[in-house]
Amino acid sequence: MTHEEILQLLYDETLIGNAPAVKDGVNGGLADGLEPERMLYDALIPSLEEVGARFERGDYFVPEMLIAARAMQGALDILRPLLAETDTQQVGTFLMGTVKGDVHDIGKNLCNIMLEGAGFTVIDLGVNVPPEKFVEQIGEHNPDVVGFSAFLTTTMPMFKANINAIEKAGLRDKVIVMVGGAPVTQEYADVVGADGYASDASAAVVRAKELLRRRRAAVASA
Repeated sequence: MTHEEILQLLYDETLIGNAPAVKDGVNGGLADGLEPERMLYDALIPSLEEVGARFERGDYFVPEMLIAARAMQGALDILRPLLAETDTQQVGTFLMGTVKGDVHDIGKNLCNIMLEGAGFTVIDLGVNVPPEKFVEQIGEHNPDVVGFSAFLTTTMPMFKANINAIEKAGLRDKVIVMVGGAPVTQEYADVVGADGYASDASAAVVRAKELLRRRRAAVASA
């Protein structure tokens, strides 16, 4: 197979969530001298972005998104150490968690995969994460961005509780805060004082990069 054919195979098989074929394609590509970066940026990420677009159009549903994300995860497991060696576009560190009282993690996990694929180091705190845990982990890992995920309207007020806890700890100006989840809106994000909001995993990557760019430009010109 040519390199172009391998990239097309990776795109197509990720799109339908065929994890074994994606793994075989990645290993075959590596054996044939295909760069890990090309597989990631020319096939795997575009495929997962198409999955997100199909989800938004109503052509795909959560199960299809999940199996595609798992296929992507399998490829990342192989490529991650190789990308680390080449220091591929390391964008920044993203600390992520589902807020206290909420145990939904599908959206969060999709975001993690997309962020990692886009060059972020992702630290996932899991679900039902209390404010003090976020504060402790911000102190430990010094992330660029902190993401709060909520799937329920009843747990969305934890965004404000988390931000208050971060402010009280004197860490608010050190991190960019992003929020998201099915019931969350830009308006709600503005009300609780978040820096950014994303409606889905693809948007989360774009927004996180944009906020980080702005933050670094502001620091550089200060």
